[in-house]
Amino acid sequence: MPVIPISDLSDPRLKDFSHQTDVALKKAQGTEHGLYIAESALVLERALAAGHRPRSVLALGNTVDEAVALVGPDVPVFSGPPELLEQLTGYLLHRGLIASMHRPALPPVEQLLASARRVVILENVADPTNVGAIFRSVAGIGADAVLVTARCSDPFYRRAIRVSMGTVLQVPWTRIGPWAEAREQLQGFHIAALALSPEAVSLREFAATATDRIALVLGAEGEGLTPEAIAAADSVVKIPMAHGIDSLNVAATAAVAMYALA
Repeated sequence: MPVIPISDLSDPRLKDFSHQTDVALKKAQGTEHGLYIAESALVLERALAAGHRPRSVLALGNTVDEAVALVGPDVPVFSGPPELLEQLTGYLLHRGLIASMHRPALPPVEQLLASARRVVILENVADPTNVGAIFRSVAGIGADAVLVTARCSDPFYRRAIRVSMGTVLQVPWTRIGPWAEAREQLQGFHIAALALSPEAVSLREFAATATDRIALVLGAEGEGLTPEAIAAADSVVKIPMAHGIDSLNVAATAAVAMYALA
């Protein structure tokens, strides 16, 4: 398929890129599980390596050849001058290209847990920047899977993917149900809730006697973990702070805890 120069912004084939919100892309008609946007050649490459299917690509002139080399001849690659592409998308394509990708089906929880030893659970973490940063730490420091609750920001949102450097597309993850159900699915794991509570043990103390299979549970900024999450945990763990500071950002907490338990 040849590269398609953009001359008319009303072309219906450009709809995926036309000021679309993450929510609208997730509900895109004519798709099985919705769409997400991959920004930059690096993220597109990681998406393809994970087996995700591209629907189309929007590329600046100097990245067209790279885009075609990545997606092959059967995926349309649209191109145009920066000013026109910015008018189409609402932002400057400073990363050179963006790709409209089919969302894959999420795997069942049991599948991800079958051979996992370290799992990170995100409860109601609403900021996609924090979600993306946590995924990057999971990929770099080491955990086998991420489970996210219903109220957690979608890891396939554009900002989460960007902040994660595309590792959201590499790390196995799925949604998890209410804690009563999740507790049953996590049998065999020691559930460690990161929270500030009187009964919390220090991370160093917990790591010294850590079991083989651990699920780290992290909550939203400000609100922290829900009472249901605390009640489902086998241990409550905290990172000792200095200078009167009570806690770290949730993404930093995740990185420190994973490193201590790596």
